[in-house]
Amino acid sequence: MSHPLPPLNPLRAFEVAARLRSLTRAADELHVSQVAVSRQVKVLEDYLGVTLFTRLHRGIELTQEGAELYDGIKNAFRDIEKASRKVSRRNQRDTLSIQSYTTFSQRWLIPRLADFHKKNPLLEVKLSSSLKPVDFSSQNVDAAIRSGHGDWPGLHAEKLVDIELIPIVSASLWATENLAKGDISRVRLLHSMARPDDWKKWIEASGSQADPEMGIKFDNSALAYEAASMDIGCAIAIKVFIERQLQDGGFVALSDFVCKTGEAYYLTWPKDARPSDALLKFLEWMRGLIEQPL
Repeated sequence: MSHPLPPLNPLRAFEVAARLRSLTRAADELHVSQVAVSRQVKVLEDYLGVTLFTRLHRGIELTQEGAELYDGIKNAFRDIEKASRKVSRRNQRDTLSIQSYTTFSQRWLIPRLADFHKKNPLLEVKLSSSLKPVDFSSQNVDAAIRSGHGDWPGLHAEKLVDIELIPIVSASLWATENLAKGDISRVRLLHSMARPDDWKKWIEASGSQADPEMGIKFDNSALAYEAASMDIGCAIAIKVFIERQLQDGGFVALSDFVCKTGEAYYLTWPKDARPSDALLKFLEWMRGLIEQPL
């Protein structure tokens, strides 16, 4: 015999309050008042004939019955939310949401986006930056740029560019300090806290005697490159990001040794979701650009 489901609005209010362990925070998430959440929880308690929360001076605590109910429904609401998001994304094929790293966006992707928009003028691109991996189950993101070896569980990974490291200084610092190839120990090292091991990798691979811990640390590689352009010191750069400046003379490689890290940048998206038409267009476009110089 089937049993009728409890009323869904009270059940949803209970799930949020149980997850957040707070009626106030539940009210904020649901965009209602705390009184409304309390009333919905009371409706559910009356329906089930049990007490679901113990009200404390500074919050709430699940009763045994409340904990059992929460364990039974929490995944159901997550599955509903995930399924709804997939349907919603599938119906919005004119919008493409990409998460990337600041330096990759600034140095590689943004200079190329005008070409993509010219070929797809009706497609809106939303580009965000973060060092944190995307949670595709909770974030409305179609694809993300990630660095590594391309072996993330549950994700397709399309290789874009290899990560190869080379030390760079500005042309003016090279001239005023009368630098020569290999003069790593004579300059201030500029580090990226987003890639804290790059100097160490390059120094160990090249055999340099420089101290990889010395220098100035910046939040990301883009800032380290900017500092290098202002004659502050020597940045350890990802070669593909600064090739144009090496060619036009804005930067000078302080060594010809290139450290091949074995890592690369990848475009990633979930295996369990069909790519939107917008993502398929973006992927096709990127494949055509990978071998082209900036």
